[in-house]
Amino acid sequence: MNHSNKVIALESRLRHCKNVITLGVRPDFSDYSEEEKTLILTSDTIFYPSSFYSDLFDAMGKKIFPSVHTYRFAQDKIKQTALFKLLDIPHPATRIFYANTKKEKIASYFTYPYIGKIPRGSALGRGVFLIHNQNDLEAYCRLTKVAYIQEYLPIDRDIRVVIIGDRIVHAYWRINPPGEFRSNVWLGAEVSLDNVPEKARELALYTARHCGWNDVGIDICECTNRYYVLEANMKYGKHGFRKAGIDYNQMMEEIIRNGEL
Repeated sequence: MNHSNKVIALESRLRHCKNVITLGVRPDFSDYSEEEKTLILTSDTIFYPSSFYSDLFDAMGKKIFPSVHTYRFAQDKIKQTALFKLLDIPHPATRIFYANTKKEKIASYFTYPYIGKIPRGSALGRGVFLIHNQNDLEAYCRLTKVAYIQEYLPIDRDIRVVIIGDRIVHAYWRINPPGEFRSNVWLGAEVSLDNVPEKARELALYTARHCGWNDVGIDICECTNRYYVLEANMKYGKHGFRKAGIDYNQMMEEIIRNGEL
């Protein structure tokens, strides 16, 4: 049996792909069977190894997908913003504030309204707040020890560009529901397949390539004739794919079969 020809994944992302064997994530490697250990150690690439194993496999020189950088920046807005600044990627004005003096310091840099976000672990639009006044700020600061404050851009939609490997596989608009400042589908945003501007697509691809992310949904908005990268989502949803009639699992099967990753 030629184990190296088997396509192995640990996390469940590809569990419905017919050409992938999903083993599950077991932090204690000894919990894998001998057959599973052999599959892992002899496979050319480990797909979706988990944040735990991505660093371990990277340290031992084993190829993984997504990249170790993709895992390291997942659901960490602070690190993403720092990288955007280092790479001079257009991003809304953002600052991080620490300690008990953060409320006073915020007033030195931002005027109402502005955005406050829970900087780590939040998703689906949860943990994002539009701060209009001191009461809003007090309520937000009670939720987090680290304040992630971002300028408010008066937009009613943004663009999700999904990049897998080194290419864009899907791009679409997310239109805010009435009375909502967030464009998350989970909160009722409408997916629109209207033409996505080429400049937004180019900025998303540039961002993913320079940040070392190869499985990511890049969120971009246009405001006052400029495009901004809002954030990167490594655990993006599939609703936009379904709206476009794209079978995500079949697409991934084909990408893997063609050796594109």
